[in-house]
Amino acid sequence: MNLDFGVEPLFSWYVVLLIISGFAMIGIGAMGSSGLSTGWRIFNGVAGVGFVGYGTYLGFIFEGGTYVIFFKAFILPVLMIVNFVRSLANRNQAPAAPQPPVQFQQPQAPVPPQAAAEAAPAQPQPTGTSGPTQAG
Repeated sequence: MNLDFGVEPLFSWYVVLLIISGFAMIGIGAMGSSGLSTGWRIFNGVAGVGFVGYGTYLGFIFEGGTYVIFFKAFILPVLMIVNFVRSLANRNQAPAAPQPPVQFQQPQAPVPPQAAAEAAPAQPQPTGTSGPTQAG
């Protein structure tokens, strides 16, 4: 194991932060409910696997010599987390699906029986001669 914070603290912290950043990006990419598009989720996952892989290589396989410090490795996870938080905020603020308008009926006051009889239409009188007639 190549991590020795007493001898080479910059290298050791770089390896630890690479692995933490990588797992954070993999976690963001793996969340289906994150609000990110499929492309951004795949990018997060691939970049996260790369960070974890490089950190693991430096921490456990690397035998000395030169190594490359990618300062972008610390900027990219911050940008991905900001993008993740922004997509969650936009998803929560998105208008909900429009609901059909609800029609309310005005409550009707009870009608007294006399008013109902007065308001009823008059029945037409039969005009035919089929009934009994009076002759006079």
